[in-house]
Amino acid sequence: MPVPLFDTATPLSPLGDELRAAVQRVLDGGRYVLGPEVAAFEREFADYLGAAHAIGVANGTDAITIALSALGIGPGDDVVVPSFTFYASVEAIVPTGARPVFCDVDPETYCVTADTVRAAVTPATKAVIVVHLFGNVAPVAEIRALGIPVVEDAAQAAGSSGPGGRPGALAALSTFSFFPSKNLPCFGDGGAVCTSDSELADRVRMLRFHGSRDKRTYELVGFNSRLDELQAAILRVLLPHLEGWAEARHAAGLAYQRAGLGELVALPRPTPGARPAWHLYVVRHPRADELAAGLEAQGIGASSYYRRPVHLQPAMSGVGLAEAPLEGTEEAARTHLAIPMGAALDGTAVDAVVAAVRAAV
Repeated sequence: MPVPLFDTATPLSPLGDELRAAVQRVLDGGRYVLGPEVAAFEREFADYLGAAHAIGVANGTDAITIALSALGIGPGDDVVVPSFTFYASVEAIVPTGARPVFCDVDPETYCVTADTVRAAVTPATKAVIVVHLFGNVAPVAEIRALGIPVVEDAAQAAGSSGPGGRPGALAALSTFSFFPSKNLPCFGDGGAVCTSDSELADRVRMLRFHGSRDKRTYELVGFNSRLDELQAAILRVLLPHLEGWAEARHAAGLAYQRAGLGELVALPRPTPGARPAWHLYVVRHPRADELAAGLEAQGIGASSYYRRPVHLQPAMSGVGLAEAPLEGTEEAARTHLAIPMGAALDGTAVDAVVAAVRAAV
């Protein structure tokens, strides 16, 4: 039985009429930039997260850069960030003029910890980017206790929850991507910055719009980074379904456990108190590439994502700093493999994947 790595179409298929109506509503209204759909989605998304403010921006990468800029991060500052993450988590630091300083992760959770962050802190550290990787929930409260401002990169964790609440409402600022493959997708690029600090929210709103409140006076050097009305209208249709999709993703992870997958590979370990809505279900195996080839031969989707961590990427030569040992990063990079995950993954598909893993190993 073939099982794709992603199935983004099935969860959306019952919503076609509603989505078309939302798009038509925007066309009929004639407002395409920072109109009523964006304003409504921002309120609804903030309410879902438990944050006071959500500010729509053009994409998740801009969201990180704008969040750091709102904190005043700039030249001469260091920002601690994991190396085992999507490149954008680090790339977004560079436009501020700050230096990325790489920290390690726990290879069992794929998340940073207070200890790995502490080991990477320098005298110039002004912020930490905490990535809720693959939908797991990093221990934000423990990291905030270090006394350094935290920015959550929650691009892969919409719908997850932890002991302190939802990713997106755990730190000074949080960032999201609504790329079409994400847990909460739009139909193009889109992102958001969330916060419960009104002053930071005000700065973010100015920064996304050329540093201006009114298109006449420019108080900051900002960006042109706004969530489109069409994408906001689509997100408003999909947001009420996020909780059900998140529950299905969490349940699929539990189904893998019950089916005996942990006897064959190392399963991702949720952080204490976390209920991950797995964006990707990433296992570990000492011969991960061989396992991937064996699964693909049986029609089972599988992929490695971060074989070369960010600190080893060519563009980071001379840009970032990696003084602390990154042993967990190296292990995760070498052994990780994503297998099928999604809101439409049922028990039959889970059994097929586990059978294919058993045959491959």
